[in-house]
Amino acid sequence: MKVSRPNIKSKISSVAHKVKAENIKNKMKRADVVAKLKHDKAQKKLEMRKQRKKEEEEDPTKKEERLKKNIPKTLENTREFDETIVMQDEETDEFAEYFNGATPKILITTSRKSTPNTYRFTDELVDIFPNSEFVKRHPKFDLKKMVEMAIEQEYTDVIVVNEDKKQPTSMSIMHLPNGPTANFKLSSVRLTKDIAGHGRATSHKPELILNNFNTRLGHTIGRMFSALFPPIKQFEGRQVATFHNQRDFIFFRRHRYIFKDGKKVNLQELGPRFTLKLKSLQRGTFDTKFGDYEWIFRPEMETSRRRFFL
Repeated sequence: MKVSRPNIKSKISSVAHKVKAENIKNKMKRADVVAKLKHDKAQKKLEMRKQRKKEEEEDPTKKEERLKKNIPKTLENTREFDETIVMQDEETDEFAEYFNGATPKILITTSRKSTPNTYRFTDELVDIFPNSEFVKRHPKFDLKKMVEMAIEQEYTDVIVVNEDKKQPTSMSIMHLPNGPTANFKLSSVRLTKDIAGHGRATSHKPELILNNFNTRLGHTIGRMFSALFPPIKQFEGRQVATFHNQRDFIFFRRHRYIFKDGKKVNLQELGPRFTLKLKSLQRGTFDTKFGDYEWIFRPEMETSRRRFFL
């Protein structure tokens, strides 16, 4: 004679709603109850999403209201308040002359006895910045003398790429003749030839995009990058150089935009890629001994994950 046994799954389901999982001492039964609770919770979420989708299809304004309220919290939009955040502070700074119509003229060089990897990267920089010229650094040639020579020859900026272990690791930008000088850590360098599907850049002067340079320090760095590009852009080249600041890391990318139709635009990366992190900002030109520093990064300044300086 067959004896009817109760359905184990239904028994677990009824137990799951009555008893807390942590009160069940048997490990296997506890695991079954937890799995059932997770399944029920997922089913409720699925039903709720289906119902919400149906309501939003009938009334599209409900979706608009939901998206306005549903703003995810990120490190960027929950950053600590910085009293140096400014909207406009650009009329009388060191770069005002450039924004009044001066054309940049850039000298690019390296540290002493550089290796081929660094020279390849400087070739990419010459391609990025219009009106730039590479000058090889003589082993006995002091950087201060090189800056004086650049001022005499009416260069507006000097870019110095330094290396460590035969790889470019830092970059300094000096605005002439009176500064400032910014020192950056250089990382994640990827040359154009290493980017799959890259395009070929033309000699057109690119457009410039600067993102998230919000503080007074960030404005200075953003305007320093702006001063490296001619104020008059050649839009027929459809080339864009982007400096995107995210959590004080500055990502550089260069693209060409291609219009498919009136609504869609395709992007083709031209390269190179690299990332900068500001280490110091110094008044005047390069001077390691007696330089007056406006800002120097120190590890103890990072008191919170939500504190940013640019």
